[in-house]
Amino acid sequence: MTDTLVQATDLHKHFGNNRAVDGVSLHIKPGEIYGLVGSDGAGKTTTMRLLVGALLPNKGEIHVCGYDVLKQTELARSQIGYLSQRFSMYEDLSVLENIRFFAEVRGLSQTEWLPRSMEILEFVGLADFKDRRAGQLSGGMKQKLGLASALVTRPRLLLLDEPTTGVDPVTRQDFWQLVIKLVSMSPSPSGRGVRGEGVSVLISTPYMDEASRCHRVGFMKLGKIIAEDTPSNLRARLNGRVLELRGNPINTLRRIAHQDEDVEDVAAFGDKLHLRVKENAVKKVISRLTKQIKSQNAELIELRPVPPTLEDVFIALSDI
Repeated sequence: MTDTLVQATDLHKHFGNNRAVDGVSLHIKPGEIYGLVGSDGAGKTTTMRLLVGALLPNKGEIHVCGYDVLKQTELARSQIGYLSQRFSMYEDLSVLENIRFFAEVRGLSQTEWLPRSMEILEFVGLADFKDRRAGQLSGGMKQKLGLASALVTRPRLLLLDEPTTGVDPVTRQDFWQLVIKLVSMSPSPSGRGVRGEGVSVLISTPYMDEASRCHRVGFMKLGKIIAEDTPSNLRARLNGRVLELRGNPINTLRRIAHQDEDVEDVAAFGDKLHLRVKENAVKKVISRLTKQIKSQNAELIELRPVPPTLEDVFIALSDI
């Protein structure tokens, strides 16, 4: 068995003068959750469509589970479960009928898809809603139905394109618990049922808390992957360079911080500010800002070093 489930090398996809994907390479191992993170227009969705064979690259090679996506498209697709950014189920069909449709399109017989579907519906928490029309489901339930449909053919790779965008925090948490459970299970000897799937996941997300759950993260900007590593290693790039500032009025604090020569960036985090400072400048910045804030009759509640977040790292990389 290969130690690389997805191997994409130097992918390029252009739409006129727009270089949507510009030299992307991805290597994803079995049992890995890989997060693709970037702002709108960074190239995340186009990259996924290339991997599933929905788009042809202008340049590059893609192998999924050992199959060449460009030359063995159907064999490669048989190993992939794809959940697109938009809900793509048939709203007039029931939950079970939707799963049946996708199963039979892939060639599964009723003796295969029916028990498989019921196990999946139980797994995602939709067993009690199997006869409800898809159009009557909540946003979170629709995403679970999409996941169930993607799993019906027992894929080895799941491509999830911003699956939790627009759903509530509780549903996001539930969805991620399902994803983590799928990846953490080892394949069962029989190969049957949802227990023991052991799949790999490539997920795009705008949420940094979700990116933190991934084994590895790739930050995309303008069609390129500008940084790739584990979340902990990415955060370590800014160790000792992030200060948290709290006080009032916040706009005055932001202005004062921006004027400091050793402050590279100021970003709002709720009612707090995160300051990215130059290396070895934390003590100097704290001393100067403390004096300046008091001299301008602003209120300083707290100014302290804090561990960097992935959002701090993403903002720093976006400035490059």
